[in-house]
Amino acid sequence: MTFEQMLERVRYEGAYPTRAAAEESVRAVLGALGRQLAGDERAELAARMPYEAAVALTSGIPATDPLTGWGFVRDLASRTGRTAATTRWDTGTVFRVVGRLAGEELLSRLLAQLPSGYALLFGRAELTQAA
Repeated sequence: MTFEQMLERVRYEGAYPTRAAAEESVRAVLGALGRQLAGDERAELAARMPYEAAVALTSGIPATDPLTGWGFVRDLASRTGRTAATTRWDTGTVFRVVGRLAGEELLSRLLAQLPSGYALLFGRAELTQAA
């Protein structure tokens, strides 16, 4: 998938009015996701993405304190100046496309690395073990 194709997919799935709006969301969400990932999974995900998306993912330094899924949305909303609801929409739209690029096996490893709440952002059920 090229970056242009990725943007068109995000634009279509997210019902963004312009390609520029889709690109803004892609770059913001991927930059924030890159701060939450580290190690082999981050590098492997970047390798499966178009170059421009990989740069957005890997340009930041991984955070020392990972955020929950909801914390991720709130943090990204504060960084972009958007509402939490809009940011949740942006995140879900971009993550669905990223999940397809990653593939099931890598996505499962990514979700195992991330705190709770990310599975729902990727459009998956978040199953937990009974206490």
